[in-house]
Amino acid sequence: MGEGYFGDEDPESGLDERRDLFRYVTVDNADNAAEYLAIMDQFTQTLLTDLSAAEVSEALAKLGIALSPEEAETRCRSLVRWKNLMPSTRDPRVPTVAALRYTRARFQITRLGGTVHQQVTKVLKMRDGAREVARELLGSMAALLSKVLQQARHPRSIDPDVLAADVTTVFTNQAYFTDSIRDFYAYLSSVLVRYDLAGEEYASFKGLLLEYVHLIDTDVSRHSPAVLKGLEELRPLLPQVLGALDSLPGLASADGAPVERLPGRQYNDWAELLAWYSGGEGGVSGPAQLRAAAEQALGQLLTNARRMLTSGGTGGVRRSDLLHLAGLFAEASVEEAHRGFSDAFGAYPARHLSFGPDELDPRDTASTSWWGAGAVDVPVSLRERGDRAARGRTSRVPDPGMDIARLQEEAAQELAARRTAGSELAAVGALDGARLTPAARDLLLELVSMALAKELSPSEAVRVHDLDLNVAVDVAESDTDTVIKSDDGDTTFLFLALNASVAGGFHAGDAPGERAADETGDGTDVDGQPYSAEGGTQ
Repeated sequence: MGEGYFGDEDPESGLDERRDLFRYVTVDNADNAAEYLAIMDQFTQTLLTDLSAAEVSEALAKLGIALSPEEAETRCRSLVRWKNLMPSTRDPRVPTVAALRYTRARFQITRLGGTVHQQVTKVLKMRDGAREVARELLGSMAALLSKVLQQARHPRSIDPDVLAADVTTVFTNQAYFTDSIRDFYAYLSSVLVRYDLAGEEYASFKGLLLEYVHLIDTDVSRHSPAVLKGLEELRPLLPQVLGALDSLPGLASADGAPVERLPGRQYNDWAELLAWYSGGEGGVSGPAQLRAAAEQALGQLLTNARRMLTSGGTGGVRRSDLLHLAGLFAEASVEEAHRGFSDAFGAYPARHLSFGPDELDPRDTASTSWWGAGAVDVPVSLRERGDRAARGRTSRVPDPGMDIARLQEEAAQELAARRTAGSELAAVGALDGARLTPAARDLLLELVSMALAKELSPSEAVRVHDLDLNVAVDVAESDTDTVIKSDDGDTTFLFLALNASVAGGFHAGDAPGERAADETGDGTDVDGQPYSAEGGTQ
């Protein structure tokens, strides 16, 4: 099986083999782990290191690690089994036949084993403090993208070697910048969650956060638009760039296995780089994530400051006091430790104190146990914050003048809109097939609902009107439907005939002189006078 690919084997077994690459760091015995690390150091010091077990044993002896050739070969065999090392086929040259036993087996480091050991060594040597962010790389990336764009616009004069150097530098700078910014914000999060951050440590961290984070955010805001613009202009010219890069001599695997190419040689590399700065389809861009992380860090810093400044002291940090007390306990005898604990935490024997004549229950005396004594009412401020200071203040009575004016203006605008809809509806007449605005259509639905509420199955035309809007609608049964068209869809009234008119007007098709009934349907016309079916006012 080739390194980097699982081939036809089970992917789960391939993943298990990859996990075995880390076993030499996590072996149960700490001494064995140190020996494995020292052995791997010997194989990664130079290129193409080829060592036997005896040479490994001699090299470790110089470092103060006693390991016999047999034990060294056992360790190397385990590393071969875990794919960190592989046997070497070079013919050994030894001074004696006795040395042939330990020299015949020689070992070399594998590609994955070297990569894993490089990362392990980096982690073990990494400090816990902050790591500087390579913010200056953003400006360099913008300049390099301009050079790449200039060459891509003149494909006949492209120098493939210069173009390849610029492309590789762009992606290398981006990878180093993202790694450094990720490590920096990981350090920030590890410090911000500390509840004991106070004093000089808080002051130094505040300077770091306020100054350095602001500096990073400024550089990102200044250079990221130029980088994004260069990537967007370069996107339609990528075929020329990739074609020029493909013309350079490359690496080909002897067994035909895919070769891991340098970044920037494939279209997906450029698409991912563009998505990091633009956000892609619905995603969040890298600069936006940095700004959000900076805002979150500043918010947490203010929260810590508010906690330290809280009056009453319950939110304050007592880290230094507790460390001092722990030091006293470490140096004190058993009796002194008990006495110091009682003094520091008030852990005295329970005793009920009598307040004299003002005592609510005089039966609770100094000899009364707390188990049987009545509960003492402790104010909330004293119980939760440790002080008796009054909290809060009387709030000012708000001035409703601006709210009243705003509500009146909104009501006037709404009334004007409804009157416009009423005028439009009244001017239509027969409504079947008419086109109305959504506002007029909604007003028609209100009036038809009022008509049907009066008479669910009107055998005769029912009129409803709105005098404020000066519109009336006649609703009657029909053998056909009434369809109202609007911009947001059609509305169909099943087996109803609808006719709109101005309020106070005549029914469509009424006999001359016949007046319409008002929306109460109580036998009066729109002027409030009784009317008869013969068409006259009584």
